[in-house]
Formats: sequence, structure tokens, C-alpha cells
Amino acid sequence: MTQTKTRSPELRVAEEAIAGLRQDLVHDAFAYRPMGPMRTDGVLTRRLSEGLRARAEWTPHAVVLAAALLVFMIGFSITGNAGVLVSGLMPAACVGMTLVRPVGAFWMSMALMPVSMVAGSSDGPWVQSTFFAHLVVLVVVAARTKPRTAAWLWGLTVLFGTLLENVGGWNAGPSTPAMAVASAFALLLVCVVQIRREAEREVTVQRTVTAVERDRRTLLEERTTIARELHDVVAHHMSVVAIQAEAAPYRVENPPPELEQAFLTIRENAVAALTELRRVLGVVRAEDYEAPDAPQPTLAELDGLLANVGEAGLPTEKTVTGAVRELPQGVELSAYRIIQEALSNSLRHAPGATAKVEIGYVLGGLGLRVVNGPPTAPAKPSPGAGHGITGMRERVAMLNGEMTAETTAEGGYEVTAFIPVPAAPSDAPAETAGEQT
Repeated sequence: MTQTKTRSPELRVAEEAIAGLRQDLVHDAFAYRPMGPMRTDGVLTRRLSEGLRARAEWTPHAVVLAAALLVFMIGFSITGNAGVLVSGLMPAACVGMTLVRPVGAFWMSMALMPVSMVAGSSDGPWVQSTFFAHLVVLVVVAARTKPRTAAWLWGLTVLFGTLLENVGGWNAGPSTPAMAVASAFALLLVCVVQIRREAEREVTVQRTVTAVERDRRTLLEERTTIARELHDVVAHHMSVVAIQAEAAPYRVENPPPELEQAFLTIRENAVAALTELRRVLGVVRAEDYEAPDAPQPTLAELDGLLANVGEAGLPTEKTVTGAVRELPQGVELSAYRIIQEALSNSLRHAPGATAKVEIGYVLGGLGLRVVNGPPTAPAKPSPGAGHGITGMRERVAMLNGEMTAETTAEGGYEVTAFIPVPAAPSDAPAETAGEQT
């Protein structure tokens, strides 16, 4: 019998800590990671001109290089030419190195502490130049990495400084506590800024994802609505096919068996298609959906819609050009819904305005144009979801048409659409007619 050894919680915590340290400060420590330009969409930077904004992108780089120059000057003022290499040039190089190899710059700064002591330039791990240089390195590396890495930086710095002061045999002043306090405050500030920026970034991403999902859900809802409305149209045609196929054999005297079988097959297929259509509609139908009692509207009922819109406060003028003819029911329904939605938008967003509805019958299809003037009263908050344009575009795209929706030069809004309709063989060119109400 085999026994499974379970690791203690303390051991697991230690292993996770060592793994985190290896990942943050050991793995690819000297990898080339150049600091990118700063974002210029902040409260102050976005007010700058284009030229100043392009230069402001490199402000962090200039600050780091200025700190490196200051470190060099401090080291030179302490030791002069004799020890400037260890006390000034090398700490300054560590600071500048944070721009391209941040983690490597930290290890170089740590290694410089005993080097400066062995070289005789200091009686302890810190002098003014190395103290300031290491503090700058900690801040820059923490700003370029994660808050967990900042904790490792601070802990290793305090531990190594304490060992050098107490175990190394140097009796210098206790400068490591000062480094611990100063770096703790600096790193805490950096971590707070980082956490805030990360939270803002996550909120922005979440808002973007939410907007995309909302648009996608709206699109699906619009398509579902269109499918429900077109169900009656398609179901009607399929029912007519089934009825005619069943009655056709009785209109022919002594029909051959092959013809009867053909009509029987047509009827069975029509009934099967109608059954499947109803099943599909049941899938896309919402639980609270109620089938309409009346037939789906067509352009012949447009006058009633315009009268209702006029009573609601939007006087509308209708113009019809071309030879009015009967169009496929799907085209009639979609055209009616597009005009209805465009006028509803005008009511919501242009109170006090007037509107025009133009319908053009041409051989290649049907043209629609709904335009309203500028509002003469303040617009009230819209109770709708604000996706009417999406629904109109879906209806036009379903019929392989084209649509535009844009503001006019006068301050109003215009919706134009063209729905192609193949000409029937019996259609003949007719004189252009006009109707205006």
C-alpha cells in the first residue's frame, strides 16, 4: 500500500515564494526591455500642442537620465577624480540601465554595494551617491514591473544591507534603516499609482467588452425580431403552396399517376417546411412574445402611420414617385418598419421639427428617404435602447440593399435606403407618377 505524503502549508508557501522570486527577479533578469514612451492622453498632456505632446512622451526617460547625471555629480563631489568610478560613474550607469534592463540594473546596484566598500570609498554599504542611485533604481524598476516585484526589491535590499553592516565587519552608521524607510514610502507610492492605473485599465477594458457584447446582443435581438415578423409572410406562402399542390390534381381530368405523385411530394415538402419554420420560430421567440393578431403591415397602411405620427407632434409629408406596384411582402414589411423607426427617432430626438417621407418605385427596386428638420425644442431623454439604426441596417442588409444615415447641413437627420427588387416578367416600363399628401 502506497502512502501519499502531503506537504505542509508552510512548505507550500515557501515554494510559492521562491517560485515568485525566480519569476520576477531571476528569469531573464538581463533581458532587453526598453522603456516605452509615456501616454499623452492625461489631463495635462492632452492640452499640449502636437509638437509638445510628441516630446512629452519621453519625459520619463529624461527624468531617469537627469537622475543618473545627479548621481554622478554627487559621487564626484564626494571623492573627486580618485574614486569617481565607483562612487559616481557606476551608480549612474545602474540608474541609466533601468531604461533598457530594469531587473538587471537592480542586481548591478546590489552588487555595487560591497564593491564600494571593498574599494575603500565607504565604510558601509551606502554613501550619498549609492544611496540615491539605489533608491532611484528601486522606484524605476518597481514602476516598470508588478507590485509583487516591488516587495521583493525592498526585502532583498533591506536584507542584503543589514548583512553587510552587521556581518561584514564594517562599523558604519546604520544607514540601512534609513534606506528601508525611504524606499518603503517610495515603493508604496509607486504601487498605489500602479494599482490605480491597472484598475482604470481593467475598467476601460470591461467597458469596451460590455459595449461590444451589448451591440452584439442588440444585433441578435434585431435579427430575432425580423425573423418573427417575416415568419407570417413565409408561412403564408408555404401554406398557399401546400393548398395549391393538394388541389391541383382535381383540376386536371384523369391526371397521370406521376403527376399526382409529384403534387403529393410538393405538398408534403411544403407542410414539412412549414413545420420546421414554426419549430425555428419557437426557438427564437422570447417567453413573453405574443404573436400579432393582425397581418404584418405594408406600405399601403403608411397613411395611418403618418397620421399617428402627426398627432404625436411630427407633421410629416409623403411623396411617392414612380409606378406604384405590389412588392414582395418581405420588402413591403421591411420598408414600412424602416420608415416607422426613422419617424420614431425623429419624434424622440427632434421635437418640434417636420419630416418628409419619400418613396420611389423604380424597375430595379424601391427607394426610401426619411428626413427631418432641426429640432425647435430641447430633446427629452430617450426611453429606447438607442439601437434603431442597427435594426434598419439589418433589414436593408437582409434584402441586399444599401442604407445611409447621417445629419443634414441644416441640422436635421436623413435616412436613405434602397432595396433591390427583381422585376417580374410581366412588369413593363410605366410612366412616372406622383402622389403627395
